Amino acid sequence: MSTITLDIRKLLKNVIAYKASDLHLVSRSEPQIRIDGRLVPLNLPKLDGETIEELCYSIITEKQKKEFEENKELDFAIQIPEVGRFRANYYRTMGDVAAAFRIIPTHIPTIDELKAPQIYKKLIKREKGLILVTGPTGSGKSTTLAAMLNEINLTERKHIITIEDPIEFVHENHNSLFSHRNVGSDTDSFARALKYALREDPDVILIGEMRDKETISAALTAAETGHLVFGTLHTNSAAQTINRIIDVFNGDEQPQVRAQLSTSLIAVISQMLLPKIGGGRVAVPEILITTPAIANLIREDKAHQIYSQMQLGQGESGMQTQTQVLVKFVKANIISKSDALRVSTRPEELLKALQNI
Repeated sequence: MSTITLDIRKLLKNVIAYKASDLHLVSRSEPQIRIDGRLVPLNLPKLDGETIEELCYSIITEKQKKEFEENKELDFAIQIPEVGRFRANYYRTMGDVAAAFRIIPTHIPTIDELKAPQIYKKLIKREKGLILVTGPTGSGKSTTLAAMLNEINLTERKHIITIEDPIEFVHENHNSLFSHRNVGSDTDSFARALKYALREDPDVILIGEMRDKETISAALTAAETGHLVFGTLHTNSAAQTINRIIDVFNGDEQPQVRAQLSTSLIAVISQMLLPKIGGGRVAVPEILITTPAIANLIREDKAHQIYSQMQLGQGESGMQTQTQVLVKFVKANIISKSDALRVSTRPEELLKALQNI
């Protein structure tokens, strides 16, 4: 093993030692890690492009090097013995190689370990339909989805197909059977993998990212035809997610998509991670459940009324707005008022709710 490989291993070991989530290697800067959402420079010399290239090339194959040199981007996951599993992205900045590594925990958490809402356990019992987990990059979407699939794995005998780019959490087969498929090496595209997944006798399908019309259309079809489908989108609220899906389609296709969504969508969990007072981070999930009233609003193109329905129609449904969760966490002294206001999608509503705290 070369000294360079040892160096990259040491750098990645820092991510684990400091309980960080990411490592960044960018020329003209010292290596930096992200702890509780904030970048922290390591006490090391500044890197140049040549050093970063040597470090990065030391852990990839010739085929991956060729792909990176042709496309100037490379996404992959890697298991480094005695260090951990990471998702990596190589890119170029001002002609130099740069890299971002994100740790993928090898221990897959349970819903209870995440202290996630108990409604998640009810959602995963559904036989068919679409469950979306949304939020910006680094909001814990993959971890939430892994915990939900883990719950199925521990409690039911199902065939679960995951389609990801790259594969993140690798599940051991407990009661369920997993087929992990990597876009690029195991299949050419999300849409193609989804098309053929229906012939592979799945009960549950995870789509790592619903990027385009073809993938979204295939996901809706799978959800309608007796499969439980999980997917992710980069949207910031539950109502915005509905609009994003519909807007992908042409105007004449939208009424049919609204009808499909109204019958197949089970829930949208829109979350972000916030720093906890005293260290660590906590997920703030807004939860939309497709009740008959919500389904009706989707079908009738009244997505703008969904938020007020979420506020009204909670009862036993398990719905909650982002504002409600933020207020609860500020009251419990879990997060700061300033952090809550910083991320709020409805700051005026939140400010009013926090006035007496």
